[in-house]
Amino acid sequence: MDVNRNRIPAHVETIHLIAVCGTGMGALAGMLKDLGYRVTGSDQGIYPPMSDFLAEKGIPAASGFSQDHLAHRPDLVIVGNAVTRDNPEAQALMEMGLPYCSMPQAVNRFVIRNKRVLMVVGTHGKTTTSSILAWMLHCAGLDPSFFIGGIVRDFQSNYRLGNGPFMVIEGDEYDTAFFDKGPKFRHYDPEVAILTSVEFDHADIYKDLSAVKQAFGSLIHRMAPTSTLIPFDGEPNAAELARECGCRLLPYGHRSDSPWRLSRIESTPPWTRFEVLRDGRLFSAFSTRLMGRHNLENSLACIAAANAVGIPKAAMVAALKSFQGPRRRQEVRGVKRGVTVIDDFAHHPTAVRETLRAVRSFYPGGRLVAVFEPRTNTSMRRVFQAIYPRVFEDADQVLIRKPSRLDKIPPGERLSSETLVEDLKQRGMDARHFDDTDAVIRFLVETAESGDTILIMSNGGFDNIHERLLAAL
Repeated sequence: MDVNRNRIPAHVETIHLIAVCGTGMGALAGMLKDLGYRVTGSDQGIYPPMSDFLAEKGIPAASGFSQDHLAHRPDLVIVGNAVTRDNPEAQALMEMGLPYCSMPQAVNRFVIRNKRVLMVVGTHGKTTTSSILAWMLHCAGLDPSFFIGGIVRDFQSNYRLGNGPFMVIEGDEYDTAFFDKGPKFRHYDPEVAILTSVEFDHADIYKDLSAVKQAFGSLIHRMAPTSTLIPFDGEPNAAELARECGCRLLPYGHRSDSPWRLSRIESTPPWTRFEVLRDGRLFSAFSTRLMGRHNLENSLACIAAANAVGIPKAAMVAALKSFQGPRRRQEVRGVKRGVTVIDDFAHHPTAVRETLRAVRSFYPGGRLVAVFEPRTNTSMRRVFQAIYPRVFEDADQVLIRKPSRLDKIPPGERLSSETLVEDLKQRGMDARHFDDTDAVIRFLVETAESGDTILIMSNGGFDNIHERLLAAL
């Protein structure tokens, strides 16, 4: 690789994005278009909603990958992390001598500039926490920019270009590009960083938990002494790494010695009310529609961060009370025949457990049916085979859909959904296995009862199961 061309030229007018239909790459394309650049893109699969978004923005998106898509010789090519070294366009840009960079490099150059970066990192809760923080800044009248990994319903977007001084970024620990295997968050210099958790995930790029901790440690060790790290005190790995930082440290959670703590939690659906203690004294009382203790912890992290940058207390209170949440995070998609259908992004065992616990607390009356599609590169592997049976305990019934992309996983490393169901049954649970989505829908239509809550968990589209199920009901 020519590292001299892994730079952004001083003058740029035309930009091409390879793998433009990814959530982050699509958002970046939209931001660049809004900033006045001429933007094109390409991807293997171009379909709604991203195809509609790009069309509305006037961004041409070519189907497939071909050197012909670079024939106009753009001033810069942004390479998504899904792009491999042997991608035809990656090979062509090298042969043509075109300047290129990664997505985080482009965000730094074109979007962040001189803004004050508030970043959320961690294995869990990044999207929700980033969304809350951006909404707090907005409610304080600070006109924030943000770049988040999910659609924030309050803004109906996963990005925003504001004129205010702050930029909220969801920091991704996934690798940056085929020419840069370090985590994306390593490219950013946060003034404030929230660290929610550090657990093993992304088994396709991290060998073990030690490698994951090393990645997060690389961010913490390079934070400026004048910056602030806000780690969750209830997660051992996050707490351990936080002790190694050389910057201001403001832990949050439940420990009596943490500066920011939760207190007096009362749940009366659809509201949860709680108090926040700062250095042991009452800071304020808050109300939120978010479900579950983990979301109170996410909210607390944002309160600590917002206070660190001077956001008024009244704005925090108003923001949490009005916050709608990101899409696909405990999102009620509809109610039919008295059956509530909820969509959630949960896939890691911890996220599955906490999401089920949260939904159960808000819907205690009827059955809670968990529908789970293992779909990530980690959840399709057997690395969590023995752990998954222990995280569904709050469900009355568990339906496991066979992973649809097992061909991407070596045979000896694949999760067995059949074994998972058998292990759940041995724990006394009503669990069933399905080969495809159609079979899941048929079963639910035949067995769902008024008062049931069906929680569908997947990090993918799950064959549009939510709308199809509601229509069938």
